[in-house]
Amino acid sequence: MTPERLARLDGVLNRRQPDLAILAENLHKPRNLSAVVRTCDAVGIPEVHIVPGKDRPRRHWHTSQGAEKWVTPVIHDDIDSACASLKSDGFTILGAHLSDRAVDYRDVDYTVPTALLLGTEAFGVTDDALARVDTEIVIPMMGMSQSLNVSVACAVVLYEALAQRRAAGLYESSRMAPAKHRKTRFEWLHPTLARWCRDHDVAYPAINADGDLLEDPRKRSKR
Repeated sequence: MTPERLARLDGVLNRRQPDLAILAENLHKPRNLSAVVRTCDAVGIPEVHIVPGKDRPRRHWHTSQGAEKWVTPVIHDDIDSACASLKSDGFTILGAHLSDRAVDYRDVDYTVPTALLLGTEAFGVTDDALARVDTEIVIPMMGMSQSLNVSVACAVVLYEALAQRRAAGLYESSRMAPAKHRKTRFEWLHPTLARWCRDHDVAYPAINADGDLLEDPRKRSKR
């Protein structure tokens, strides 16, 4: 790996926002979920929480432009467990939903731990999910249409979050827990070996500051 490539990876990793997340509920169109993943990578979100419903999530790699390598999907069985998990980690859940209770998305503080809940393309956020959100938000519309495509709406809201977080200095240095940072860095630098370690229940080996392996456990296993 070239020093330039290493510097770019480390710079991106250090700007990841561990307390900003997406919760996607029953997104059926692969292109929409893929576009959401791509936006998450662009604004520094490390994980997308997914409630897939009856179908397991699929992503259209052309749309995500390889972003799936840098954003981790976290699959939940249902919306109850997804919301409970996020709230136990201190997240405020915002539901993108048109209603009389919804506030302008720009009037929300995104510098606190925030998860943006997105619903299905046809019906939006379900009633079960709405019962668990802390605030409903809306993007003001000036035309006849009442809503944007779900992936476009996601991008609009997340770039407001990015702007607020940049102004607050939250992208200036790594805010990821050290153990998580080391784990993610290893997986980005050595994806094939990381997969082998997980398959063989082997701890990730140490790497130096340049990202090079100090020992390859695959060689040790052949002895």
